[in-house]
Amino acid sequence: MFILGGLSFLIVGLLNEIFSWKIPIEIQSICGGAIITIMELIVGIILNIILKLNVWNYSLMPLNFLGQICLPFSLLWIVLSFLIIIIDDWIRYKFFGEEKPHYYSLIVEIIKKLKRGDKNG
Repeated sequence: MFILGGLSFLIVGLLNEIFSWKIPIEIQSICGGAIITIMELIVGIILNIILKLNVWNYSLMPLNFLGQICLPFSLLWIVLSFLIIIIDDWIRYKFFGEEKPHYYSLIVEIIKKLKRGDKNG
């Protein structure tokens, strides 16, 4: 699990290397959550179903698939991906001299538009 977690951090952290800064952080987080979920499914099938190591079992969780992934944890991985992306970007900025992190957010843009609409209305 530690290896899967570390690998997930590295892969999700690379999303800003693949996507433009203009891609909303929410979309990047959803992609990260999907990546972690897919990795969890693959590793779960290998470890838990094929090798029968029973490292985790989501069978009792709602909306699970083969007991290896479930919707509640997939949603949690989206939130975790948001944090991973930000932490990875700041590490790259502080220690490796990469571009200072800046994000485009759909939620922030919607709030700005709503506030502008209140001033105009």
